[in-house]
Formats: sequence, C-alpha cells, structure tokens
Amino acid sequence: SSGIRQNSLSVGNSGEFHYIRLKLLVMKKHFYFWSTSREAFIMVRVGMIGIGFMGWIHYLAYQRSASAKLVAFASRDPEKRQGDWRGIRGNFGPPGQTIDVSQMRVYETIDALLEDPLVDVIDICLPPHLHVDIAIAALERGKHVLCEKPLALNASDCDRVLSAASMHARLVMVAHVLPYIGPFAYAAKLAQTGTYGRVVGGYFKRTISNPDWIPDFFNPERVGGPMIDLNVHDAHFIRMLFGIPRAVTAVGSSVDQNGSDTGTPSNRQVTKYAHVVYEFDRPDLAVASTGGVIDCPGRPFTHGFELHFERASLQYEFSAFADTCETMPLKVLTQAGEVLRPTLEAGDDITAFELEIADMAASIQSGSVADKLSPIFARDAIHLAECIQQSVIQRRTINV
Repeated sequence: SSGIRQNSLSVGNSGEFHYIRLKLLVMKKHFYFWSTSREAFIMVRVGMIGIGFMGWIHYLAYQRSASAKLVAFASRDPEKRQGDWRGIRGNFGPPGQTIDVSQMRVYETIDALLEDPLVDVIDICLPPHLHVDIAIAALERGKHVLCEKPLALNASDCDRVLSAASMHARLVMVAHVLPYIGPFAYAAKLAQTGTYGRVVGGYFKRTISNPDWIPDFFNPERVGGPMIDLNVHDAHFIRMLFGIPRAVTAVGSSVDQNGSDTGTPSNRQVTKYAHVVYEFDRPDLAVASTGGVIDCPGRPFTHGFELHFERASLQYEFSAFADTCETMPLKVLTQAGEVLRPTLEAGDDITAFELEIADMAASIQSGSVADKLSPIFARDAIHLAECIQQSVIQRRTINV
C-alpha cells in the first residue's frame, strides 16, 4: 500500500518523506537564487538534453517565455550542434528548422553541460529509460531538473530521483502537459475552485493506433508500453483530481515486449489495452478510465473525459482520424439544465508547453514546485500504471 489517500498533495512512505524534506531544504537555501543581483535571476537559465521531437517542442516554448531562457544544450549530433534541426519530426507541431545557436553554449557531452555554472535547471527530453540516471546526475551537480514524463519506468526509480533531490536540496519537476491543455486545465480549475461543488466521479479515455514509429514502445525497460508511456497521462490527472485510490481493478489485453500477443501468457507482461475502475476511500467517488493501443490506423489518436461534480458535469473529446480531426467541444451541463460552452483561451500546439515552462520558472524562483509539475503526483501516476498492469495480467483487484 502507498499513500494517504484523501489529501491530493500527499503520498506515503519514502515519497512523502523526501517531498517534505526537499521543500524545507530548498526554502532554507532559497538565497541561492538571489545571491547576486536580482536581475541575474529573473530569467531562469536552462540547459536542455535531448534534441529530438520533445526537445524541439520545448525549444519553441522557450522562445516565447518571459521567465526562462534556453542558454545551453548538449547533443552528440554535430549537425544539431550547428543548429540544423530540420530532421526532427513529430505527431504535432511544426517540423524542425534551422535555429540560431550563436547565443547558446553548445556541448557535445552531457557531463560538460552539467558542469556549466551558468545553468540553473536541466530540461531532460531524452528517451524514458535515460531519465533517472541523468536526473540524478544533474541533481548531484546542484541543478534543478525538469523531466519529460514519465519520470521513470517504475515507482522505485522515481523514489531514487526524489531521494537525490532531497539530498541535494534541489527541485524536480515532471512535465506532464495534460493539465495545461485547454479543456483539462479548465476542468482542473473547476475542481480547485469548487465552483460546482466537489468532484464525485469521472471517466477518462486515451487510445492510439499501433505506434510503430516509436522503437521499443512495448519494451518495459526502454519505453514502458501503453500504461507507462500513454495512459500515465490519465493516471496523473486522476491523481491530481481525486487523490490516491485504495485499489484498482482492470481488465484488458497484454503483449510481449515486441508487441506480439501470440506468445505464451508468461511472456505477455505488457498491458496493451485496459478498462480500469478506481476504488477510493470516499464511497461516493465513481472513477474509471479506458485506453491503450488498438489496431485501427484510421484513428491514430483520441482522448477525452466526462467529469462529474455535485452540481454539474463536463464533457469533452478529441479524435484524430486518417482524413481529418474532429472535436466534441467542452461543455458544462448544469443541474439547472443549462448547456454551457466555455470559451477557452486561444492557443496552438505549443501553448500548453509555454504554460508548463512558466510554472517551471515560477517554481524555481519560489522554491516550491507547482502542483501540476509535482514529482509526487508523477511518481504516484507511475505506481498506478504499474498496479493497472498487474491487475490485467493477474486478473484480480490490486491494492494501491
């Protein structure tokens, strides 16, 4: 069992201890940010590792930021070190371009970047299996860390990172972007403000077609598979909104690390698709999720939710099809029978990451991690994903 379940800011055992100790140590050493002139630390100085798709998206977000500046990066690729990022492609946002690197310090090795005394925070956009060791190395050198999700491929390794952050009195922030995306951000704000009362339940979905463009996607030692790499988004959002469940019950299908379902059951240890029911200490909470990989390339991606409050429900869904994209816009269905269609702030594919970067900078300047970037929530989301996978494979309810 892991966690104090009612409080959305708490986690049990080692995670809770490391979080509390880290916060006290960072507050104690907060003078670090103001040890020279105030002007020197208005802009948080960032060094980035991992110049691939997510690194490119983060780069675009830094170009818009008023509080964080990308001052350095490391890459083994000589063309990327010269600013030729045109080979970068992803499933959203613009393709890579040639960038001006003349105002940045460019390193061939990660160690060289970590030794740069003019970098405050390391932004890790590497493949998932590299996150833990690089995060710990950065913390040991006195850097704060912003790490793309997942923080690690299992909860035990997440705890190693939290322990290192506590030991070296530095912040770890995890870039779960979902809470910054318009409809999800709106839902999270309503839950925080209590505009329609407490949250009493919800249903979340996230499905992709077979991601054969991602090497080793189903490998639990490198990417983690659908529950760890994909549906961890919803586990994280559920953790934010409802706290820690006491148990999960899941049914679904499993494959081996190559994505094949033809082997023996003992080899099929990676959950491909699952329906999940979350059980909480609060008896009035009814929460479920569905997601994973289905072999339908005509719809490469879909996600959405229904979120229920005491006096209203929210509904939203987006799907990318092979020929077009379709959105069921966010609606608020009130107890009075109204159908409200909130106007969300305008934005593009980079806006949510821009907001994420702003929270990162504010966290470093204040010495306290923003809830949406919480390493505790990120750690718990990984633990939930592990429990879901265990429930599918063992065909039983798993106590969290």
